[in-house]
Amino acid sequence: MTEESKYDGVDRITAQWHAVRPDLDTSPMDVIGRLSRASRLLEAGIKENLTAHGVEPWEFDVLATLLRSGPPYVLSAGELSSAAMVSSAALTNRIDHLVRKDLVERAVDPTHRRRVLISLTDTGRDLTHRLVEHHLAGEERQLAGLTTAERHLLTDLLRRVLLTLGDHDEDPKRR
Repeated sequence: MTEESKYDGVDRITAQWHAVRPDLDTSPMDVIGRLSRASRLLEAGIKENLTAHGVEPWEFDVLATLLRSGPPYVLSAGELSSAAMVSSAALTNRIDHLVRKDLVERAVDPTHRRRVLISLTDTGRDLTHRLVEHHLAGEERQLAGLTTAERHLLTDLLRRVLLTLGDHDEDPKRR
């Protein structure tokens, strides 16, 4: 790493604050500023990778949610809305779009007529299997500057931040 490249944009911002208000502890800004900037840069990289494969991030999110649900790759609209963290209105538009592309199918649940089931088509399943490989390869490139041990440490630290912020879930191993 060159002398020039060991500083990031947050260093400039906190240095400016130190010059104007040396009495302030800007260490929270060091963390949150970097998390925010990293999030934007990571999302831009993910979008670039997926659109290079003809898929928008929201399309991948819906398709991947169905695939990771496991065979037969079917979720109710409510389950999919909850898992994809989108409103039912937004999900309806997304499903309409994916149905037109022959990536998902919509059907009425035969056991509960008011419930709608969304499933991957064979085309959608095959595409999603390919996309997840490209997606993970892109994420691998984005994290290339970290060792395996650093990734584990960062994972643990970010989990603690999320838990502190109230992002709790059941034990994923029990699902």
